[in-house]
Formats: sequence, C-alpha cells, structure tokens
Amino acid sequence: MKRTLTSHEVARLLGVNIKTIQRWDREGRLKPAGRTATGRRYYTEDQILAFRHQRPATTGPRKIVAYCRVSSQSQRPDLKNQRLALEQFCTARGLANVEFLEEIGGGMNFGRKRFLALMDAVEAGEVSALMLAHKDRLTRFGYEWFERFCQQHGCEILVLNQEHLSPEQELVQDLLTITHVFSARLYGLRNYRKSLKEAIHADVSAQDSTRSDAGSDPVL
Repeated sequence: MKRTLTSHEVARLLGVNIKTIQRWDREGRLKPAGRTATGRRYYTEDQILAFRHQRPATTGPRKIVAYCRVSSQSQRPDLKNQRLALEQFCTARGLANVEFLEEIGGGMNFGRKRFLALMDAVEAGEVSALMLAHKDRLTRFGYEWFERFCQQHGCEILVLNQEHLSPEQELVQDLLTITHVFSARLYGLRNYRKSLKEAIHADVSAQDSTRSDAGSDPVL
C-alpha cells in the first residue's frame, strides 16, 4: 500500500503553509486523493510528485551514495582520505552496498557532471542517504538549500564534519575566485562609467559647437 501524506506534510514538502494547501483544494489546483473518516485531507506521494512535475520514485531498492570531491588533480591524496574515512564510517554503521562517487571539480561549480547526476538521482527518489566527509565537499556555498532539496525527496544527508578532510587551500582558491569575479565586474563598471562620461562630454561639446556656429555672423 502506498504511503499517504497529511496536509501538513504536503505543506512542509512544498514549502508553503497549510492555508495555501486548503486554498489549492478549493481552487481545484491540488485536490486531495481523499478524506479520512474525520474529514481530514490526505494525498499520495505520486500525486505530490506529479504536482511538482517530477518523475515518480523508482520502485526498485534505493541506494546509499558516498560523495567525495576535491578541486584539483594535485589533491588526489585528499580524495583517497575522504573515501577511506567514509568507508570506515560505513563499516562502523554496518552499511553495505554503498555507491562511492569521486569527482574533481570546484565547489562553486554547479555544472559538475557527477554532482548533477547525483542531484538527478535524488530528485528521482533513487537515493535514500547521501554521505559526505564535510558539507563543503558537496558545495562551497548554499549547502542548506541542497540539504533541504534532499530532505524533500526523502534523502537523508549524513555529514562526518571532519575539518581535516576539507582542504584549506581550496577555500583560499575559492575566495580568490570570488575576489577576481567581483574585481572584474568593478573594473567593467569603471570602464562603463568612463565611456559614458566620454560620450556625454562629446555630446555636450558637439551641442556647444552647434550653438556657436548658429550664433556667428554670416560671412558677406
């Protein structure tokens, strides 16, 4: 039998309040699958997935994924250390058949191939748990958003929070990248302001020249 959800559970999954769920029912936007004997609304998981334009969760066994990441090829020893720590964690917890994903790419790059494949699998309901050596192994910034995304799709995130597995040089590189990006934008703004001032000055000069020519006496 498929699991059903209460109005409060649906509201939490969709990130809205209970009054919105009630209003959607009245408007016919999201009708409940039925009502209990006491008149309370209930919904099915597939119904909510369809409402959110998502694929139904896989009917096969869900998997546990351990994700490891470093920013550069020179940090491969750190990648091995992450995997070793996660393997030891799995052994201690008695977890078997864990799928390990290893990736080399910046923590601010959301176009990483294995990262995107992982998020697709979470969205499809294929992942029951995601393990990380440290939360910045998943993403440098915005971790809380991805944590909520996983929770909404029934995926628990387990973070070892081992600081020594978060390479310090990566943080320095990411901060330098941010500084470079904003410096380039500021430089671009300065060039834009300079060009704008030059254009305004040229326009004013042209207008003054036109007025001067119009006010001069004609040559006889």
